[in-house]
Amino acid sequence: MTSAAEGVLGSGPAPQATGKVKAFLRLVMIEHSVFALPFAYIAALTAMFTLDERMHWGKLLLVTICMVGLRTFAMAANRIIDREIDARNPRTAGRELVTGAVSVRSAWTGAGIALAVFLGAAALLNPLCLMLAPIAVVPMVVYPYGKRFTNFPHAILGVAQAMGPIGAWIAITGEWSWHAVILGLAVGVWIGGFDLIFGCQDVAADRAEGVKSVPARFGIPAALWGARGAHVVTTALLAWYAVATDAGPLFWFGLLIVVGAFLYEHSIVTPHDLSRLNRAFFQVNGFIGMALFVCALADLIVRGLSL
Repeated sequence: MTSAAEGVLGSGPAPQATGKVKAFLRLVMIEHSVFALPFAYIAALTAMFTLDERMHWGKLLLVTICMVGLRTFAMAANRIIDREIDARNPRTAGRELVTGAVSVRSAWTGAGIALAVFLGAAALLNPLCLMLAPIAVVPMVVYPYGKRFTNFPHAILGVAQAMGPIGAWIAITGEWSWHAVILGLAVGVWIGGFDLIFGCQDVAADRAEGVKSVPARFGIPAALWGARGAHVVTTALLAWYAVATDAGPLFWFGLLIVVGAFLYEHSIVTPHDLSRLNRAFFQVNGFIGMALFVCALADLIVRGLSL
């Protein structure tokens, strides 16, 4: 991993610039786009199938740019806003804005570029996308402040994430879709649920700092039960989406895989053993998105989507 020292020791401006870019990408955890991006693709591809049963590669590329751009902006803003809290939490004290590997100015610059990329891609898609784009930005900025005024910041994160599939559908058709809303709600409840699990590791630090969350306010057992309930609702919403869009057997098979992953996720994290929390959060949830996307894509191809 590139460190600030490596940037100083490197010869010439190019290695230093490269080091700064890598540090910024670590800051925003660019690889975690895997959580929400597959569901945006599911919405986009289903919209294409509904529209003319043909793959629109150019629009899919713009959807990808929109999703990554907005998520990068959101993560950068989150890290900037939370940098003082992060500095006092042992788990997050090594983050780039705390250690100085990334300056606040550089982080804001990166966030601004990401936001401009998002808005530019939205403008290239269709007028409705551009008109609604600023609305998608709002919860991304509100979320990091949520832990300062509500015990349920996870719900704000869920709202922010729910916009991905909705926006992806609009990007393809230029029209609002309640089918996309169902999928968006499923994604929002899913991510809000596993954020409840993730927050369990910071209970002591959050209580000491007055940071609000369900685990800090109601305890780890309550948070884990809340996550289980959220993932039951997620499963129901995904089943509703499958029925609403006349999904075939392969999508339903993917949903069975999701259910199995949920059961595994909740079996390895207990109130008295959080040692496998990172496996539940990063590995299992990343697998859920990719597995359902692969099955949804296969289902659409079998049903006639032309690549």
